[in-house]
Parts: sequence; C-alpha cells; structure tokens
Amino acid sequence: MLNYLMKTRPGQFLLIGILFIILGFGFLLVNDVLSQVSFYIAVFFLGFFAAKHALVDTIQSKSPNVDLLMILSALGAIIINYESEAAMLLLIFAGAEVLEDYASNKSTSAISELMSQVPSTAQVLKTNGEVVETPTEELHVGDVVIVSKGAQIPIDGYTDRTVMINEAALTGESLPVEKKDGDEVFAGTINEGNVFYLQVNKPSNETVFSNIIRMVEEAQNRPSKISKFIDRFESKYVIGVLIAVPIFILILIYFNQYSFEEAFYRGMVLLTVASPCALVASATPATLSAISNGARNGVLVKGGAAMEALSTMDILYSDKTGTLTLGEFKVVDYHADEDVLKEVVYMEQQSSHPIAEAIVSTFKDLNLDSVDQTEAVEEVAGSGMKKGQIKVGKPGAFDGYEDNNHYRDKLSAGNTTIFVGKNNQIIGYFSLADQVRAESAQAVAGFQNEDIKVVLLTGDNEMVAKKVAVEVNIDEYAASCLPEDKIRYILESQEKNHVVGMIGDGINDAPALANADIGIAMGSGSSVAMESADIVMVKNNLAKLFYSFKLSKKLNSIILQNVVFAVSVIVILVVLNILGLLDLPMGVLFHEGSTILVILNGLRLLRQRNE
Repeated sequence: MLNYLMKTRPGQFLLIGILFIILGFGFLLVNDVLSQVSFYIAVFFLGFFAAKHALVDTIQSKSPNVDLLMILSALGAIIINYESEAAMLLLIFAGAEVLEDYASNKSTSAISELMSQVPSTAQVLKTNGEVVETPTEELHVGDVVIVSKGAQIPIDGYTDRTVMINEAALTGESLPVEKKDGDEVFAGTINEGNVFYLQVNKPSNETVFSNIIRMVEEAQNRPSKISKFIDRFESKYVIGVLIAVPIFILILIYFNQYSFEEAFYRGMVLLTVASPCALVASATPATLSAISNGARNGVLVKGGAAMEALSTMDILYSDKTGTLTLGEFKVVDYHADEDVLKEVVYMEQQSSHPIAEAIVSTFKDLNLDSVDQTEAVEEVAGSGMKKGQIKVGKPGAFDGYEDNNHYRDKLSAGNTTIFVGKNNQIIGYFSLADQVRAESAQAVAGFQNEDIKVVLLTGDNEMVAKKVAVEVNIDEYAASCLPEDKIRYILESQEKNHVVGMIGDGINDAPALANADIGIAMGSGSSVAMESADIVMVKNNLAKLFYSFKLSKKLNSIILQNVVFAVSVIVILVVLNILGLLDLPMGVLFHEGSTILVILNGLRLLRQRNE
C-alpha cells in the first residue's frame, strides 16, 4: 500500500482530495460524522506529499522547511475541530505544489522535445552485407549506418559521399548544407540528398545533441542566486516561526486573558499566514519557465544563475568568425609554390578551423603523395599550424619574419589573410572572404539600445576587423587577438566592475568564455567552447541571444514583483492576526491564494514572446 502511495503522482492525490472535500461539505447537511471523516480523508491525500517532504527534507538537511509549517497548521486546525479549514489549507498548498511541478515538467519537456529529434534506432550495415536495425545506444565507433533520403541522421559520423544535409535543428539555418566525402554529419539533422553510408565516429552519449540534452538536464539543477538565498533564508525563517507561535499563544493566554482554545486558534492562524510559501515560490517556477522558454527558442541557459545574470550584463565581447560571421570561408586569392601548397593543405587537414576547412575544400583534388606524412603537425591555439620549419597562421604570428615579396600588402584588402612561413621568411599567403550573419547588425543594435557596450575581439588583422565592425555597426574592436589577449580584455573590464559577457565558438575562445561573467557559445562551435559557456546558442542566431536578454530582464522583474508581493501579504496578514481581525478561513484563503498567484505570475514566462 505504501509503495503504491509513493508511486502515485501529486496531481492524482489532489483530485482525490478535492473529491472528499466536496463530499465533506455535502455531508454537512446530512451527517456531521461522515463530514468529518471525508475531511480527514481529504487531509490525508492532500497532505501526503507535504508530510513526506517535511519529514524527509527536515531529516536530510537537518533543518525545517515550509512543508513542515503547513502540516503543523493543518494538524493544529484539526485539534481545535477545524477539519474543513485544514482540508482547504492543504488543498490550496497542494495545488500550488502541482503548479510548481507543472513549471518543472515544462522545463523537462524541453529535453523530451530535443530527444524526439534524434532517432532511437539505426540501420547498421554488417560486413556480410546484412542490414540490422540497432538501437543507437548500442552503436560503436566504426560501425557503418545506412541513412536513407529524407531520414534523420541517428548518430554523429562521417559521410562517404557528397550529400545535402538540413541542419536547421542544430544551427537554425533553413538552407541545406553540402557535406563532402569524409565530412562530419550530426545526429538529429536530416538527409535531403541521396542515400549514403555513415561511419560512426562517437558513441550516442557523446554526440552534439546528447551533450545539449545533458546540459539542459543539468541546467534544471542549478538554482539562481535569489533561489539559493531564499533556500538558506527558509530554514532560519521557519525556525523563527516555530519559536514565535508558542510565544504568541502564551502571551495571549497570560497577558490578554484568552482561553487556551482561543489562543491556540490565533496561534494556528499565525502559523498559517506567517509561512513563507509564496516567498519560497517567488523564484524557482519563474526561473524554470524562463529556461524552458529559452530552450524552445534555441537558447540553452545552464541554470537559473546564468539566466538571472544575463540581464545585468553591461559589456559584451564578441568573437568574429562563426559568431558575427557565418564562418564559411572561401579562398579568393593565394600564392604558394606547389610543394608549399601541398604542405599547407596537408597541415590544414589536421585542423577543424573554418579557415583550414576552406583551404582543404578549395584544393581537395591536390595529390599529396609527395608530402612527408611522418612528421608531426602541431596546432598552436589562436595562432595556426606548424610542421617542422613550416608555419601557417595569422599575420601576427609572423612578426619579425622577412617579407621579400611584400605579402603583407595583401592585408589592406579587408579579407582574412594567413601567411606561410619557413626559416623566418614569409613564402606564401592565402586570402579568404567570410560573410556577416544577416541578424548580427540587428542583434548588436538591440544590445546597444539597452546601453550594453558591444566590442569585437578577433584574431584577424586590422583591416578585416574594421570591415566587419563597420558592417555590424560596432564602434570598438581589437584585431590580432590571441586567446590570452581576449582574457586580458575581460579581466580589465571586470576590474572596472563591469558585468562581462563573451560570445564565441572556437577552441581558442574557451578560456575567455570561462573567465567571463556570462560565457555564450555558438551551438555550431567546438564542444570545448560549449562546455566552458553558461549559455549555448543551439541555433546560431544572435537575435535569439538578445531575446534571451529581454527574457532575463522580464524574469528578474517578475521575481522582484513576487518577492515584494509575498512579503507584503505575510506582513499584512500577520498584523491583521495580531489585531484580531483575521480568522483561519480568511487567513488560509489569502495566504495560500498569494502563493498560487506568485506561481502563476512566474508561469507567464512560458508564453513570453519576442517583442
């Protein structure tokens, strides 16, 4: 029986409780005993979960909570034969708990929506030619999966031919992306081309989608600062109420000459109205609603603290490539001897940087058999690639190198230019063009209108940085930045008491994201960047970040409204009780009613829309 009760959902107990309250009031006209029994049964069902939380949480945390106050209030009302008031008190309290669960479930449903975008099975091609339907969690690295035309890709892996992939679920880009032989495709995206074979490159629990789902789950368990404060305040406040109520009863008996029943009644009213139910519910339902809203709109906020802090940001540093721009480079000009060109292409094959991918794509038909592939290729974060004496990277990495062919003059064209160097000589260059995201200027303007300073930090040269800054209307920028330079800018701003946001997508941005007050990663970026960030733009749309900023402001406004309202109601009801102007039914109605109003106010964020 107890096992059955533990598995029953609070909403079911709420309905049973409502039924017996109705029966209790109905039996008042027929039989007082049946009425009392009905109210007792209602109290049992409506107070079951509150009593469970009161006992379990109090024992585990070694401090009382608001559920304990509600159970004591109901028991006190029963002692003085106010069974109907006890039932109504627990009815409204249980209703408020169900509403809180609703907010939590709405946030959890964001996970279900994400998970539904990834197939649970895959068509695996065995070595004997047999095709076997296999659960995705049983797939291993190296398995070959058949992906039909129009099908969702079940797991991350490499394609064996050129295909067209719709990545809208991950990036928000509506146009399909061309993936060539050996390119990585991602779980949850859709094959809009012909059937292809996919070679699994990571287990199902390490795919981009599974990482996003895990981060959503973790976000629900990271409370905001105000929630943490309220949680710490709750136990101390409850202890204070538990001490104050018996003192209040004794004062009424010995100084006001009240009978014990009258004094105890007033004490139960005080116990009810002084309970911080509405205050405790001021932040969490609203925060979960905001996180759920963000997830539905392609913005993953890793917990209440990040959502709450976003609206306090007053300076936003932004990377360029893949953030303000699409990060889809094309080689528009280059010069390098054939042997050097082959070395560069081979080296860039070892990198996942958009510039490297553009160079490899441009020269994909080049025969690299003559390249010495035994020598290790080293990736220098934020600088470039190195293999023996040959170095490829951004111009800043070649300070002090001789430039007999005046390749540095290419920097004035306003494109992204990288140099090739050997033995302290610049021996070649590649100029690449990138495209600014259509929504970048709109998002930047939105932040600037909110008095948030936007600064561009990029590893590109001065001309490229200036060109992009002009296009998106950013007044301040810094070019040729190494990862440590980005960190320095962030730390300097923090020393001036600025709340700093940083948005980026690459491995070289991860340290800056980790050091910023609010780190924001693009969903198409590196897994390191996403792990380091507080917010992940699942769909690469900067306008969604500004939407989340507005959502954060609304969240903080609602939490403030809730706290002020909750405290005001408690103070007013306590004063009315001290003056003898409040009975238990009205105390229950106004106090628990305020809790429900606070929760409903927070749930409005579930339906918040972009203005």
